[in-house]
Amino acid sequence: MQAHNHGPTHYGKAFAIGIGLNSVFVAIEAWYGWQVQSLALLADAIHNLSDVGALVLAWAAFAAARLATNRRHSYGWRRGSILASFTNAVILLLAMGSLSWEALQRLQADAGMAATTVIIVAGIGVVINAVTAWLFVAGSKRDLNLRGAFLHMAADALVSLGVVIAGLLYLWQGWSWVDPVMSLIIALVVIIGTWSLFRRSLHLLFDGVPEGVDLDAVRDCLLSVPGVVSVHDLHIWALSTSENAVTAHLVLAETASADDALLRQATTLLEQRFDIQHAVLQQESAAYAAVCSVACN
Repeated sequence: MQAHNHGPTHYGKAFAIGIGLNSVFVAIEAWYGWQVQSLALLADAIHNLSDVGALVLAWAAFAAARLATNRRHSYGWRRGSILASFTNAVILLLAMGSLSWEALQRLQADAGMAATTVIIVAGIGVVINAVTAWLFVAGSKRDLNLRGAFLHMAADALVSLGVVIAGLLYLWQGWSWVDPVMSLIIALVVIIGTWSLFRRSLHLLFDGVPEGVDLDAVRDCLLSVPGVVSVHDLHIWALSTSENAVTAHLVLAETASADDALLRQATTLLEQRFDIQHAVLQQESAAYAAVCSVACN
């Protein structure tokens, strides 16, 4: 058995640098946020922690795709990236819900803000996140996994910039409510992004058809292959967060013959149109399909 591999081969160092920089910054930001009781810094620290998790998942998926399959794990460990995404989403939603509740409580109290500390720490975050995003900018143009890492870190730089703005607004106007309000805004941004991750990972855990792949379009694609008159028992699911698979029974016309050329054309179309690299296609005669359809249903 052979695992398909479509990930980058030279971004391991970029992942290591990005994870290291952001892990150190999360610890610094969380420490100072706790010291000065800044919910904006704590919310941003949790957001940055989610990005460390995202980078780890991307790197893990990159590595897992290279693990050899065996008799007990015929697909390898690629599905672990889906489970990790779901777990990460659940933890983040709970954490952001807790922070939002605390922020609402803070709005009722007149609490000050260590604006200078907040500005300096968050400013460091802008630089670190921008540098991390830069590590993936070249690869993001041709690899979806790297593009996800790049967009995640670029968005994080903007969130940290929002915390800097909160500190500047406090120095300028002395608004005591700006810290919890900015915390709520950051929490809302994270929840919106995380909800999509939660929904998509839960969908994939139950073998749902991956987003971006239309089952009817795949069926029409297979029907366009000369000699194929019908398709049944078509199933599409995710092997991992970046690799999909399809199985289908192709019913051939009486004048067509089951051969490698037909399979080659079908699998090539699936790869070119839908980026489906793992296809298992069974060729059947109309007589066999009549029995097969009843048995499968």
